[in-house]
Amino acid sequence: MFAVMKTGGKQYRVQSGDVLRVEKLAANAGEIIQFNEVLMVGAAIGTPLVEGAGVQAEVIDQIKGPKLINFVKRRRKHSSKRTKGHRQKLTLVRIKDILEKGADKSGVKAAMGAGSIPYAERNEPVKPVAIKAVKTKPSAAKEEPVAAKDKPAVVKAEPATSKAKSAAVKKPAAAKAKPAAAKKPAVAKAKPAATKKPAAKKE
Repeated sequence: MFAVMKTGGKQYRVQSGDVLRVEKLAANAGEIIQFNEVLMVGAAIGTPLVEGAGVQAEVIDQIKGPKLINFVKRRRKHSSKRTKGHRQKLTLVRIKDILEKGADKSGVKAAMGAGSIPYAERNEPVKPVAIKAVKTKPSAAKEEPVAAKDKPAVVKAEPATSKAKSAAVKKPAAAKAKPAAAKKPAVAKAKPAATKKPAAKKE
């Protein structure tokens, strides 16, 4: 007996024991899943689905399809090229059983695409992330002995004594002011009058 089922936007004609590569499903290797979108089972044709029918399969592995090359070249005014590769994520399954009725009461996990389930709810194993331990240098305050805690009280008293000393050392303002030096009267230096030469007599 064969069945026509739908998954990942594609239709597959399957029989018991067939191995298929379908679009990635949210399931781990070794799990049993059930495809509930069955369009045809034997002579029964659905409208569009057959009620109560299902196809059970075992997940073999999560694989990738063949590499596809996407090459783009812009000619004439644009001399640019772009090459990208892509490998589609697929799920390898083996058909175990085809149920004509009672599939909704079997209790087997329904097959769902990986894109339709939030990442936090998927059953994919989470890879552990290695976290490097960062060594922090101890602060200077922690290294000080307990007796050092009493130092601030002594240090606080020092500014008061230094202020008193500075007040005693200060001289009065009158002593600081120096008497203005007496300015000497400016003496005008008399320049000797230039002697005029007698004019030459005309002969």
